[in-house]
Amino acid sequence: MTTASDSAGGVTDTEWSAAVEAVRGLTPGDDGDKIQLICHVNPDGDALGSMLGFALGLRRLGFTRLRATFPGPFELPEPYQTLPGRDLLVPDDHAFRDADLVMTFDVAAESRLGALVELLPPAPCVVALDHHASNTGFGRINLVDPRAAATSVVAEGLLSRLGVALDAEIAECLYVALSTDTGSFKFDMTTPAVHELAARLIETGISPGAISRRIFDTRPFGAIKLVGEVLGRAALDPTAAGGRGMVWTYATLADLERHGQRPYVLDTLIDPVRSVAEADVAVIVKELAAGEWAVSLRSKGAVDVSRVATAFGGGGHRLAAGFTGHGTPGEVVVAVRKKLEACLIQPTHP
Repeated sequence: MTTASDSAGGVTDTEWSAAVEAVRGLTPGDDGDKIQLICHVNPDGDALGSMLGFALGLRRLGFTRLRATFPGPFELPEPYQTLPGRDLLVPDDHAFRDADLVMTFDVAAESRLGALVELLPPAPCVVALDHHASNTGFGRINLVDPRAAATSVVAEGLLSRLGVALDAEIAECLYVALSTDTGSFKFDMTTPAVHELAARLIETGISPGAISRRIFDTRPFGAIKLVGEVLGRAALDPTAAGGRGMVWTYATLADLERHGQRPYVLDTLIDPVRSVAEADVAVIVKELAAGEWAVSLRSKGAVDVSRVATAFGGGGHRLAAGFTGHGTPGEVVVAVRKKLEACLIQPTHP
């Protein structure tokens, strides 16, 4: 099993070559080998965009026995329902059970695959494409680069090595992935290389303005009312995280039902919460089922929230992570608060 740690945080030439060989060793065509692509539960823009963009690249190579899926209810968030390649998406119970190659996208741990984890052991090869430092290395070939701003960066790197040229459909998927995981190019991982990749994607003819409006600036009126209500119950704890402060709020399934909204409308709720000046850490707790909550964590730099999330079976990045919590929202947040001081990032001095 190869891991990204062998390359001081990046992907080695050996790992790239192994992934290229895994794909090139398959037979394309209607009677060729089967490839199953999987992204994580409750998929976001990077998970879906990376997976579908890569799937379209495989189609360009002549592969036709392709399926893409994710665990859980087969429902795409509204902003992603027009992504190119969506015709390749199938419900999780329609996934290939005898795939010749399984590829995962933006999946940091097997727990994020839900019931689809059962597809991994029988597969001749599993290639994992990811950018989470907390990745557990569950693939046989792991293309994991924690320095990458999005999994789409890794996906584009493999497409390039496979000789797949970018077209507008592939580019739209990868651009959605890149822009969502960089917060519309404003997060710390937005490097010159990120802008260079974005430029190459835009050169294919896609419209960044139209994509951004669809992804970031289009929400139902009911969603605005819902978010206003959820923000109204936000609480500030200025003494948390060693005095750096924590702000948190929660949203229930009843909130969604009352306003007639789908869960995806809460995906961007973390943004106004993390902007609170008096808090380094922001916590959003969203109900998944009775007593079960999706917990999103953000830090402005004082806390390594990936360590907090990992302690609860989740994962992510230093400044953005998440996990599944249990109990009441208050109990979940109290548990998070207890972990914050142990996960403070020590400043470095020249």
